[in-house]
Amino acid sequence: MQTSDPAGPLDALARRLRALPPSCGAVRLVAVDGHAGSGKTTFAGRLAAALGGAPVLHTDDFATHEELFGWIGRLHEHILAPLARGAAAWFAPYDWVERRFAATRRRLDPAPVVLLEGVGSGRRAVRPHLAHLVWMDLPDLASWHRGQLRDGPELSAFWDGWRPAERAHFAADPSRPYAGTLVLERKKGYELLSGPAADDGNAPRPHTA
Repeated sequence: MQTSDPAGPLDALARRLRALPPSCGAVRLVAVDGHAGSGKTTFAGRLAAALGGAPVLHTDDFATHEELFGWIGRLHEHILAPLARGAAAWFAPYDWVERRFAATRRRLDPAPVVLLEGVGSGRRAVRPHLAHLVWMDLPDLASWHRGQLRDGPELSAFWDGWRPAERAHFAADPSRPYAGTLVLERKKGYELLSGPAADDGNAPRPHTA
């Protein structure tokens, strides 16, 4: 449904997410995935507001310069495992300027809905813990162009390394086929469509281990 009111589809999605069964302990973990520059962070922030202030985790807090997609172990140890047993999660976010993990840890308490935002947040190793997967449906080249304009020339070297890494990741471990919701960004708000997994049985299933 397309609407000129950006809160309309987000409120509807928020209601759907709250009604889902928990997927990670008592938490409904929802991934917002898509190419770098596709608008994931902005959308996740607006969806979090529609959810009444749901916590938002960023995969950038677990990735590093050396391991752009090698963060699943840290995510599982510091976030997924504690939430699954009903405990608070603690993590030290990565500082992309200092190129090290912060000395001060952050606390994440279990909440009815927690959003996990970032490229690869809907990857194979995370999907068993997800209640729902959202995909920002902007093609890679358009996303990367927007991201490079956002970041400026000082990060051009980073983007030179990022593009082939992202291509390789999604070639081996695609997320879009498992998305229950596709998000199209319009001039005024968002249009939300049923994703490929809405009808074919590929939607994430709650983790039962």
